[in-house]
Amino acid sequence: MSRFQFVADHQATFEVKRLCQVLGIARSSFYKWLAAAPARAARAADDEVLADRIRVVHEGDRACGAPRITAELNAGAEPAARVNHKRVARVMRERQIVGIRLRRRVRTTVPDPDGQVVPDLLERDFTADAPNVKYVGDITYLPCGDGRFLYLATVIDCFSRRLVGWSIADHMRTDLVTDALLAAAATRGTLAGAIMHTDHGGQYVAKDWAALCARLGVRRSMGAVGTSADNAMAESFNATLKRETLAGAPGWPDPATARREVFTWITRYNTRRRHSTCGYISPIAYENAHRAATLTLAA
Repeated sequence: MSRFQFVADHQATFEVKRLCQVLGIARSSFYKWLAAAPARAARAADDEVLADRIRVVHEGDRACGAPRITAELNAGAEPAARVNHKRVARVMRERQIVGIRLRRRVRTTVPDPDGQVVPDLLERDFTADAPNVKYVGDITYLPCGDGRFLYLATVIDCFSRRLVGWSIADHMRTDLVTDALLAAAATRGTLAGAIMHTDHGGQYVAKDWAALCARLGVRRSMGAVGTSADNAMAESFNATLKRETLAGAPGWPDPATARREVFTWITRYNTRRRHSTCGYISPIAYENAHRAATLTLAA
């Protein structure tokens, strides 16, 4: 409770002058504070209305933080109705509305000491000027209860962060990653000339993977052995997926549930989830906007 509020609460019992002297505040400051009470009440009421809107967005996606919730609230809003992200963050903090934090991950990258040397063509630059130029990929585990696991292989476009190709299996054989790359090729139509960046897992140094990349015209790239930062974008995607699907749980109850929920999340991620790198629109919307702008310039 503030000292001003204390004076207001007890002014019917004690003289205001005496209360202010005891509490070490100026009477003029107290009366100024008292005059502003209606404005404070109005702001508090507005904050509660905003908190209700925040809760609706947060219930739909509990992993949302203040920036993405702000983007969702402002989508399609008139300029006068837009809300500042700092205010959203304050209202969330005051009401303890927070996103979900990720559990520690299990190691899935097992380097192959006999694998051939592949250069690092990205050097931690996970940006691109257009779609279908740079991709990153990785394998992550999906815990399914009773010590069971599924494994997800990904192919992510560095331009839009879109998950272009993916594959789920109950093993980590090389066809897990080749299936994901073939899915990406089917989505794009061609991957010729594109860079595919991965870690040094045994699947990515296997002969079948190298042969498929050569057949599709994909340029292979790898970071340093044992350095997760060299594939940070793929690692970040894995962390986001598990944080937002598991919501802090240790795993899914069974493989069928894991497959279903991951598929649902991936669909939403590509088509609806607002991504900060994409200006808080979805990856596919970001690609469509780029395509429209390119066609306009070419016309």
